[in-house]
Amino acid sequence: MTLTSKILLVLATLALAACNNPRGGGTFGGGGADGFGGNGGGFNDGGIQTGNLGDPNDPNSIAHFQQRIGDRVFFTVDSSSLNEEARSTLNGQARWLTSNPQYTIVIEGHADERGTREYNVALGERRANAVMQYLVSQGISANRLRTVSYGKERPVEACAAQRCWDVNRRSVTAVSGARTS
Repeated sequence: MTLTSKILLVLATLALAACNNPRGGGTFGGGGADGFGGNGGGFNDGGIQTGNLGDPNDPNSIAHFQQRIGDRVFFTVDSSSLNEEARSTLNGQARWLTSNPQYTIVIEGHADERGTREYNVALGERRANAVMQYLVSQGISANRLRTVSYGKERPVEACAAQRCWDVNRRSVTAVSGARTS
């Protein structure tokens, strides 16, 4: 075996190993208010709450919002259009936000890994804005909402397969602390 063949074999092995996730999660990245793009304001400097999210059985808790109502909606390829399932989730989010006016949210727009960084940041921004506009149309005050686009920079799943691309084309509604008028 030549040196070139050995190097190619090692690189292929490393590439395959990178696709494997022995811990089962395949998840990295996460919520937050830093990133690319964004608009809005009126938030405290506390950022996203990461401490006590409350009991998922308490309808006023952030844990209930995330786990029972759903904090994300998904999109088709190259689209920022909301489908029926997305609108249903957002209707639940709007009801929760109406019942919990002390909270503000950051709407994160995400894209899958295909396409350029610039294109995906713009697509993530369109997705976040589509969610924001829908929530405003449901009566949520725009001063409680902020958008940010992460493009393809924060995937939920990191692999070049359809199942990964499907879950990475999303918008996440991250609840943050009390607003500052």
